[in-house]
Amino acid sequence: MAAPTAASTIAAAPDHGLPPRLDDLSAYVISGRVLARARESRYVTDARSAAQGIQDGVEAEQLGFRRVFLSERWNLKEAGVLLAAIAARTTRIDVASGIITAPARHPLHAAGLGATMQAAFGPRFVLGLGRGNPGWLRGAGLSMPTYPALVDYVDILRRLWAGEQVSYDGPAGTFPHLALEDVDPDVPAPQVWFGTLGQPLGARACAAAFDGVLLPPVFTPTATAAIVDRLHEECRRIGRDPATLRICQSVITAPDLDDTETRTLAHARAVTYLDAPGYGEMLVRLNGWDPAPLRALREHEQFRGMDSVSDLRFHRADLLGPAALVPDGWMSESCALGSVPECVATLRRFRDAGADEIVTYGSTPAQNAGLAAAWSAHTAAAKPGGG
Repeated sequence: MAAPTAASTIAAAPDHGLPPRLDDLSAYVISGRVLARARESRYVTDARSAAQGIQDGVEAEQLGFRRVFLSERWNLKEAGVLLAAIAARTTRIDVASGIITAPARHPLHAAGLGATMQAAFGPRFVLGLGRGNPGWLRGAGLSMPTYPALVDYVDILRRLWAGEQVSYDGPAGTFPHLALEDVDPDVPAPQVWFGTLGQPLGARACAAAFDGVLLPPVFTPTATAAIVDRLHEECRRIGRDPATLRICQSVITAPDLDDTETRTLAHARAVTYLDAPGYGEMLVRLNGWDPAPLRALREHEQFRGMDSVSDLRFHRADLLGPAALVPDGWMSESCALGSVPECVATLRRFRDAGADEIVTYGSTPAQNAGLAAAWSAHTAAAKPGGG
């Protein structure tokens, strides 16, 4: 009798009293920067260490979240290390990179990460990719990939996971001979998702190459609905069933948190998006917001003489001054703030807008325990024959 594979043994592990897994609610761990040294703070969200992020992933499983996402940074947030640590301490929760910058990973490196995660922990890994930040890429000696290059990159990964030898010369680079040794045909390839704003070129790439889409936070439900429509239309254009492309919307959540922590999670985090050239303008346009506050924000004295975006210079806890210029109405539209019932109502609006899945952002899984329980009860009640 053949020995079972790691994938089959881990996938079949018992739940050990875990609550029912939520189909459409996931959680980010370590949203934003990791600080090298602890800082005095009233709030757990002001600084999460790498070790705390691992524990957050364990708690997310215990609370019933479907999966956890981790956005990689080249400081103390290397995705392979942290996601593997979470997977090793859990049995059923999916672990997803949300996102890894594709140009920073040679295709063999990315393929090896996906294959190893699946072989070690069962079919629970999602490889989330993105194009990256142009300024950061230039500083690292890398280039922003075109969308055709990204589509080819994903195709190379899938061929490697299928056990093929790949010879490629095209937009994604020149690779005379690529192969993964010892690919196990019984271990399924991971899903590949794209972190994107879902605009025309990105939507076309999503439909052509990806299993899922991760949308960033600070979108309104109206903006989400427009992006979902565009993604579905691109799928139909190439004869793909739109239901096969899973769309996950990130939403900043601050259930029953005080005003200062809420503003740090929502307004101050929004500053790091709005301050980024091009990105801020796009968010304002897609959400239908007045651009005047964006101009005032960028002229704030804290940003004078700054030679990089605020996200690379400051932790969000240091941005409460500029954050005062972010209109409260923008945040109440795009974030789940206030009481747990109010947060549930906000998340429901994103689901009604067409998002297949919501991922809580900013606050920790434990801070969202009441929200997860209320969401589970809401979902059960909405089912035919529910309470």
